[in-house]
Amino acid sequence: MNDVTALAAGFEPASEEAWLALVRKTLKDRPVESLDGATVEGLPIRPLYPPVRDARPLIGPRDPVRPWDVRALTRHPDPLQANRELLADLAGGAASVVVRIDPTGQDGVAVGSAEGLAQALEGIELELAPVALDAGFLGSKAADWLHAVAKSSPAARLQFHLDPLSALAEAGASPGPIEGHLIAAATVAARLAQPYPKAGLFLASGRIAHEAGGGEAAEIAFAAAAGLAYAKAMVRQGLSMEAAFAGVTLGLAADSDVFLSLAKLRAARLVWARIAEACGAAPTARIEARASRRMLAAQDAWTNMLRLTAAGFAAAAGGADAVVLGCFTDPLGLPTAFARRQSRNTQLVLMEEAHVGRVADPAAGSGYVESLTDQLARAAWDRFQAIEAAGGIVNALASGLIARDVDAARAAREAAGQPRIVGVTAFPPQKDEIPEVVRVEPRAVEAPSPRLPGPDSTCPPLTPIRLSAPYEAAQ
Repeated sequence: MNDVTALAAGFEPASEEAWLALVRKTLKDRPVESLDGATVEGLPIRPLYPPVRDARPLIGPRDPVRPWDVRALTRHPDPLQANRELLADLAGGAASVVVRIDPTGQDGVAVGSAEGLAQALEGIELELAPVALDAGFLGSKAADWLHAVAKSSPAARLQFHLDPLSALAEAGASPGPIEGHLIAAATVAARLAQPYPKAGLFLASGRIAHEAGGGEAAEIAFAAAAGLAYAKAMVRQGLSMEAAFAGVTLGLAADSDVFLSLAKLRAARLVWARIAEACGAAPTARIEARASRRMLAAQDAWTNMLRLTAAGFAAAAGGADAVVLGCFTDPLGLPTAFARRQSRNTQLVLMEEAHVGRVADPAAGSGYVESLTDQLARAAWDRFQAIEAAGGIVNALASGLIARDVDAARAAREAAGQPRIVGVTAFPPQKDEIPEVVRVEPRAVEAPSPRLPGPDSTCPPLTPIRLSAPYEAAQ
């Protein structure tokens, strides 16, 4: 390859002052400082950053064929139709799947037994396609249902995704003490770690803080504190510290703010590495990124395709190990086959045509991203320490510490004024052409109760929001 630096011969390197002079000329009477901004958590964002010459990549080399896992989610209430969706996703380029379980069928596949889950997974080779669960307080029971389907195959690539803390945070209450749910989940995880050495056990997700309107540092801190709580619970059930940390996957959201999402994923790796090393475990984080639901608009929903593309790029460039992109019609209802295909193909274009995963940590050395990564990591670490000082994630939820942090971010966002949301507050369509969605009458199935003996645990709920909802309602 020719040395492109030869093209710069004869030109003096541009100094920062030279760049600033051009900026001042463009701004005329406005000072350069007028371009300064901040995140909702008050982290400063400058208009110009110098490169970081000695930056080290935070993301190692990736598989050149499949740099990340294209993961498709189904929440269709009918297990048979959910199965058809998953098989189509896998045939169409997805590498793994998530089954969201809800025995009522209101917000997930109506499954209440191993037989029901087997229907949803019929024809899926568990040794080839990882299967993840999203079952809330039924997570421990759903893990055993998946175990029954996998039949103790040591090659099965399962993601049990036990996550009772997110279920508590969203609902505001648990059926029985949350400590009991932690013990039950850790007991199941320790038992299933033996027959499934490749399995992921817990999902320590900070997405509930994000979806409720929280900031990026708060989301990382929630995930880190939940991950530590899960690792401790597994160690108490007999797993080694190394095995416990290896069994935890971090869950984070990616939205249309590409650089902020990208830096958040990189910062989460730094925070998790520090915690793991302090506990004597390997510092490598596994991250599942899901596209933000709060960024999606119900009005002019077609614009969500672009938001999801930006989120998918941010997750991929930020080093996510698996990406769940969601569908552009999600605010309106269940997706059609077209919406699911569009979701898959967005990732596949990013992967196979744009080659986003070919470079390890492409943002390394960028002054802006490195600075933002460092700021987020430090702010998240401070919040993580505050959570631990309060007695851990359970006490921080119960006391309202987490909710106050989320509320502060929401208040800062509202104080900033009306956001520019294309299709809603900016450039709304003259006529909203509503895309097709699937309408179905859910049918509940019998399922075991997730209730455990003892009083319910409670906390201020972190209720999911959509940023465009207030403006859509006003039109």
